[in-house]
Amino acid sequence: MTRALILGGTADASLLAAAVARAGIQAIYSYGGRTRAPADQPLPTRIGGFGGVSGLADYIRREAITHVIDATHPFAAEMSRNAVAACAETGTPLIALERAPWSKAPGDDWIEVVDVNAAVAALPEAPAKVFLAIGRQHIAPFAMKPQHTYTLRFVDPPETTLPFPADVIVSRGPFTLNGELEMMRMRGIMCIVARNSGGDGARAKIDAARMLGLPVIMISRPELPERQRVESAAEIMQWLSHRTCLGA
Repeated sequence: MTRALILGGTADASLLAAAVARAGIQAIYSYGGRTRAPADQPLPTRIGGFGGVSGLADYIRREAITHVIDATHPFAAEMSRNAVAACAETGTPLIALERAPWSKAPGDDWIEVVDVNAAVAALPEAPAKVFLAIGRQHIAPFAMKPQHTYTLRFVDPPETTLPFPADVIVSRGPFTLNGELEMMRMRGIMCIVARNSGGDGARAKIDAARMLGLPVIMISRPELPERQRVESAAEIMQWLSHRTCLGA
């Protein structure tokens, strides 16, 4: 009997959970615990980490998991690496539901960098109004350039003092193009720092930057171990139902 573990937290993972529930497939949906009020899912849900590779391997054995789907954020590199190692240790089939990264379009002004520290270095020295669209776990290095005025956007209000003064927007996506244009114009945004997450839900800020002629410091995705990956919930359902090898 199939018993899947969905490592979730993305809009794609929620779409997959709905499809799995409709199909009557046994599954557990796992949140990493970053968000205080995660969206409800139509599947049994757990919240929190597993305790590294060994903890995830133990969970797979204890819960009799037959398939693991990594539908985490493309920048949740530690969880993805742990999933590869734990599934190899337990002999459990693993597949990643991973949206394609954004590609540069005509009119885009991108400065492509490898990580957050490189993004800090790429900021101008002259004071600027900067929209940091990178999540709250990764903002601390930007304190090294305190001359800028930062706008941040979080799903939850910050629980601790931020490492620098900032205009904080508390809002949950997806965001519209008109909404992003209004936000950037109202705050006089001059530069955007974003991670190349891909997908449609977070794309509006990139399209808005192009329309406004704003530079985007784009952080590339982290390198991950080789694994089987697809880009749609339909392909995951085929894999679960027919155990087809879909190729990496």
